[in-house]
Amino acid sequence: MRHFLRALRPHLASMALAGASLLAVAAAEAKDITVWCWDPNFNVAIMKEAGERYAKTHPDVHINVVDFAKADVEQKLQTGLSAGTGAGLPDIVLIEDYGAQKYLQSFPDAFAPMSGKVDYSGFAPYKVKVMTVGDKVYGMPFDSGVTGMYFRKDYIEAAGFKPEDMQNITWDRFIEIGKQVEAKTGKKMIGIDPNDAGIVRIMMQSAGGWYFDKDGNPTITGNPALKASLETLGKMMGAGIYKPAAGWANWVSTFTSGDVAAVITGVWITGTVKAQADQSGKWGVAPIPALSIDGATHQSNLGGSSWYVLASSPQKDDAIDFLNETYGKDVDFYQKILQERGAVGSLLVARQGSAYSQADAFFGDAKVWQSFADWLAKIPSVSYGTYTNEADAAVIAQIPALAKGGSVDDALKAIEAQLKTQIQ
Repeated sequence: MRHFLRALRPHLASMALAGASLLAVAAAEAKDITVWCWDPNFNVAIMKEAGERYAKTHPDVHINVVDFAKADVEQKLQTGLSAGTGAGLPDIVLIEDYGAQKYLQSFPDAFAPMSGKVDYSGFAPYKVKVMTVGDKVYGMPFDSGVTGMYFRKDYIEAAGFKPEDMQNITWDRFIEIGKQVEAKTGKKMIGIDPNDAGIVRIMMQSAGGWYFDKDGNPTITGNPALKASLETLGKMMGAGIYKPAAGWANWVSTFTSGDVAAVITGVWITGTVKAQADQSGKWGVAPIPALSIDGATHQSNLGGSSWYVLASSPQKDDAIDFLNETYGKDVDFYQKILQERGAVGSLLVARQGSAYSQADAFFGDAKVWQSFADWLAKIPSVSYGTYTNEADAAVIAQIPALAKGGSVDDALKAIEAQLKTQIQ
């Protein structure tokens, strides 16, 4: 036996060396894909889930998710792209939809096109438009900022209305209901931060308008959707049905504290609304009010981001495949991130999953996710252009005058003048 073992030792050693070599080769072929994004409880957690799912069928690929603050992601991406080398950049980066065109147009060829590799016909059209330049589409559509109107059923009923009375109303009707709510309950109808133009964006896109035309040129004074939005904001503020808010936390407290009867914003606020356990059963959801102009709808968007692959990435083909297999096809993945994170993705077939059809006790057993999913497909597509933030700043500068009953036409002229100065 000892002679046998002595004779076997060289073979065992060879096998060990061969095994070590195979492990070394496997390690050398392992692919690391680095992702930059923000928000550990939402984008970061969701991307880690996607990475774990992909690894089950692609054990050689590791998704390394790096969590930065949103401002840091934008600053690092801008610096890296400006350098022109691609050094220090990730393989995949999250970009807010409003800023996508600025990056795509300012840094042509910096991002890998996914046309021909991703079936974009399966996504909400407005999301695809955001990432299209010429005949090429870049990016993987991710979460939607599809909007809705959350309202306190108890306040509405105390004012003499039924939940059905909140469905498919105009903004003028919203204001009238708000007056009655305050008269009967002492509560304001809505919280508004005058230093945030989000409510204007919601109104404007719902009517198919934006600050810019399809070619990226500013369209302000001749923009009926923007004019109607500013007129409506002025009416709301003039009627006194709003509670002023200063900053995000203060705005959130207007409804979590029970001080207002309605919240009109993106679906991503659902988790914050539901965090108030003592308010369960008191809330309802309806489509947002519509402007009283041609082309007006009850659907819009606020926020939302998408994933982009850097053209300089040595793993760009694997990165695109990873995004396509998870965010582009995995319906079960979308059910999980909806249930666990409240993320409404923009892959339309995901709406057929079980998570979307579940009743929510917090909202009186209404199927709120199904409602948001239905509205998602109807959001008007607009061109966000490259200077949305600058246009927002110009709008915000005019809100104090509008609140005092100032001329909307004068406000539009001032907005146009300021915007042209900022983007020259």
